[in-house]
Amino acid sequence: MHSGDIYRHDRFYRDREFGELLAKYIVFLAPTRSGDWVARLLTSRENMRPRIPPCFHGDPYPGYFLGVPGPPLTFDTWVDLRVFGDLDAADVRELVARGVMRCVRRLPGATLAEMIDCTAGAVDTTVEQERALRDRLAGLR
Repeated sequence: MHSGDIYRHDRFYRDREFGELLAKYIVFLAPTRSGDWVARLLTSRENMRPRIPPCFHGDPYPGYFLGVPGPPLTFDTWVDLRVFGDLDAADVRELVARGVMRCVRRLPGATLAEMIDCTAGAVDTTVEQERALRDRLAGLR
């Protein structure tokens, strides 16, 4: 796992209507001091998230507009800046080994830096997450 990696989790949530497990994309942003990872979900649902400015901390859905990141993400995409718990690196490695998660692409450095800065300032970002994000951002600059 590296900052800017986008992983596809093939069994992230259960479809309410049919009950099947569906995929979700997750972007890894920064490791915490405890070895977990600050990450956020990606969404292609605009839901009143603006494109300009790309960093939006307002209601009802704060997000960071990525544009079209490229295959397999071929639609306009936002980083969902609402609360999302840190990911345990050992759990992620286990899911990768079982074929449930896989890295599908890595974001370019300039985009990653802007996204990390935006995520660090989001209302739902915890103090520990902000510290990890700011530390990672300093390493990118």
